[in-house]
Amino acid sequence: MQAKVTILIIEDEKNICDFIATTLKAQGYKTITTGLGREGISLTASQCPDVILLDLGLPDVDGMEVIRQVRSYSAIPIIVISARTQEKEKVMALDLGADDYITKPFGSSELLARIRTALRHGNRPVGGSAMVDRPYKAKGLVIDFDRRLVTVEGEAVHLTQVEFKIVSFLARNAGRVMTYDTLISHVWGPYADDNNRILRVNMANIRRKLEKNPAEPQFILTEIGVGYRMAEDENQENDTE
Repeated sequence: MQAKVTILIIEDEKNICDFIATTLKAQGYKTITTGLGREGISLTASQCPDVILLDLGLPDVDGMEVIRQVRSYSAIPIIVISARTQEKEKVMALDLGADDYITKPFGSSELLARIRTALRHGNRPVGGSAMVDRPYKAKGLVIDFDRRLVTVEGEAVHLTQVEFKIVSFLARNAGRVMTYDTLISHVWGPYADDNNRILRVNMANIRRKLEKNPAEPQFILTEIGVGYRMAEDENQENDTE
């Protein structure tokens, strides 16, 4: 089963928020909406969206502070959507870590194009190399990042949003040990309670879905006391031959 791309909309003008949400849903995206900056920060940590659409003029906290806090732990693409047209506002938002800036009013085609670009540039490996578009393949496991589709021996496997983020992050860094803290920071940020327990629970669920014998995993290996390592990508092995 294919996981939907999730987009968090942080916008306090209801008509604009509804317009964006309706446009995105018609294109097959899952949307989460809020009109408050603090709630947006919390939803970013708990829901792990793939892209954030952010208005700067929020009633409780300025959008710049939202960017600052999200960027303190996450590389989730942030597209600012604002009525502020001054160049210094755009520069400040981009310097703080926003990936793009759209000025109101805007058309749906422009918005969708910016989102597609953000998704292509998101989820980069830790080392900072360009996003790998081709699927990850190892021992019958295939992860198609673009289609957000996971299969084992040709059979589709349904992963939750969080489970897919964990698996895709490990797969994009196949062969490298990802520490518990790195995984937790990438997926949940600093706001989740009892992070290690949540990670263990999700990993147990992932292994039940992917592994023939979860007690003896072949795809996601545990480096005791350190973290997890994804089996080598067969594409990478072929590249080095």
